[in-house]
Amino acid sequence: MTGRQSVTWLRVRYSETDQMGTFYNSRVLEWFECGRTDFLRMIHLPYAQMEERGVFLPIIEAHIEYRGRARYDDQLRVTTTAALSAHARLRFDVSISHAEHDAPVARGYTVHAFTDSSGRPHRPPEWLIDALNDDRS
Repeated sequence: MTGRQSVTWLRVRYSETDQMGTFYNSRVLEWFECGRTDFLRMIHLPYAQMEERGVFLPIIEAHIEYRGRARYDDQLRVTTTAALSAHARLRFDVSISHAEHDAPVARGYTVHAFTDSSGRPHRPPEWLIDALNDDRS
């Protein structure tokens, strides 16, 4: 674990809610993606740049715990951390809560393999390991 975290601010859009007035459960994975994207930007490795360098991060596992409701126009705080595993995988842990009163909405993680553009797995490159471990970002 790098010990660093990124924070992403989102508002629940009307299109993300259902007839009960709360968010669709599948939206959480999209919000997790927003957190991952911002985390990678924070460590100066935007995902597009990683792809240009031949590194891809397909999801191989996802876990979500639904902990509360979020309604249209609620502001949410998405907090994301990352850690390399011993099996050359990258895990992003994500917590989503209401920005105003910190009530939990969801938490979970995604696990990603390192692959090349053809989908062949490989070890993470040193430049990526260095970026994850560099506490100056």
